[in-house]
Amino acid sequence: MAEAKKTEKIKEFAVHEGDTGSPEVQIALLTERILHLTDHLQTRKKDHSSRRGLLRMVGRRNSLLKYLQKNDFSRYQAVVKRLGLRK
Repeated sequence: MAEAKKTEKIKEFAVHEGDTGSPEVQIALLTERILHLTDHLQTRKKDHSSRRGLLRMVGRRNSLLKYLQKNDFSRYQAVVKRLGLRK
């Protein structure tokens, strides 16, 4: 992911100034990487190591979403809606 795009996502989903570690930011960054890697794997079907990395990222994102759902449901709903997940 390009540095400018990453910085833009961080600013868009940050809870407060200088925020890079909140669940919202982490979920947004993982979603961007997942989308990029999905496109990559559409054309390179035999890239099994990247596929494994993709599955690990999806699992990590699901863990963060479960954490957010359990601890602050309104923030969870906002993130899911903004990213277009779980329709």
